[in-house]
Amino acid sequence: MEEILYDHIIVRYGELSTKGKNRKEFTRQLTQNIRKRLSDHEKLTYNTLHDGLFIRLNGEDYSVIKEELKDIFGYSYFAGAIRVSRDIEDVKKVTLDLAKKHDAKTFKIVTKRHDKSYPMKSDDINRALAGNILHNTELTVDVHVPELVLYISVDKDFIYVMDEKVRGGGGYPTGINGTAMLMMSGGIDSPVAGYLTMKRGLKIECIHFASQPYTSKQALEKVLTLARKLSVSQEEINVHVIPFTDLQLAIYKYVDEPYCITIMRRMMYRIADRICKDHKIKVITNGESIGQVASQTPESITVIGKVADTLILRPLCMMDKLEIIDIAKKIDTFETSILPYEDCCTIFDPKNPVTKPKEDKCIHYESLFDYQTLVDACIENDEIVKVSYRDKGAEDEYLF
Repeated sequence: MEEILYDHIIVRYGELSTKGKNRKEFTRQLTQNIRKRLSDHEKLTYNTLHDGLFIRLNGEDYSVIKEELKDIFGYSYFAGAIRVSRDIEDVKKVTLDLAKKHDAKTFKIVTKRHDKSYPMKSDDINRALAGNILHNTELTVDVHVPELVLYISVDKDFIYVMDEKVRGGGGYPTGINGTAMLMMSGGIDSPVAGYLTMKRGLKIECIHFASQPYTSKQALEKVLTLARKLSVSQEEINVHVIPFTDLQLAIYKYVDEPYCITIMRRMMYRIADRICKDHKIKVITNGESIGQVASQTPESITVIGKVADTLILRPLCMMDKLEIIDIAKKIDTFETSILPYEDCCTIFDPKNPVTKPKEDKCIHYESLFDYQTLVDACIENDEIVKVSYRDKGAEDEYLF
């Protein structure tokens, strides 16, 4: 297939089209996110309209921008486009030229009139353009399974011709619904939870509990790498690294082994809850999936979550492991997540953890030691590490 020189990219809204009075706010956030993601391409110019964002390439490389746009949430699809006058004869010339550049044998024309005042109906446009291609090429029409689809967008001032639609991330623009604190373990689940949280319009910060020297430097670097991978949807991410060793050792000293994970998770939620309040973050999100491990039974989730006032979201709660792994592979976190560097949860994993913990027993165990002072120390020594997909050499740094 010959190279196609697009002059525009059209971004069409998805769920945003259902928004009423808040629509402008949502489209403004989407445009801002896209402009940030594409900030290296200085020649681009933007025009936000009611039903889409029009990006003029001005000579920038569409193939590069195409890959970067895929990382953004909040739109239905985008497409490289050629802008044409509203004269149907000009549109015929462009669609014929485009059809000849493809190796396809069958084709179809699909027209969408965003401007209903255009004098030709969609079917009339389809027939005029298809007839011209049929008379000047060996292509045939296949309306069911065509090898080539040419999309015609009739807008107020111009007509745009496209030969593919690239599906977008969907959901809402990241950041439009505020910020969530992602409990990042370094396993498969939590990065996927972060990805799905961003898809619903929430920026994320991450909190990671490090138990050095029992957990390694590599385990922390793995978490930073995962956060960096997630940052493509929001520019950069703050990772709160919590020194958890002293508190964890106290738990295993004073608490009977079956309850250790339950108490440990309650402490983690207490710390996350306090940091959320300090940073005005209104949501905690995590990778818990119902029944996957002992601390994720309905009874465990209930008892553990009671220590936090902050809203807790669990995007994976009804997914099975294979579904989660599929998403992890899609977002390129799976291979990093399975690197053999254990976090604090797996290092101190008890042999027979309780699956139906009782709140009164938890309160009893917690009364046996001064956990509040230890929690305070964790929060006071919170180290915030900023990571971004733009960090040069980050992949090598984090993965040695």
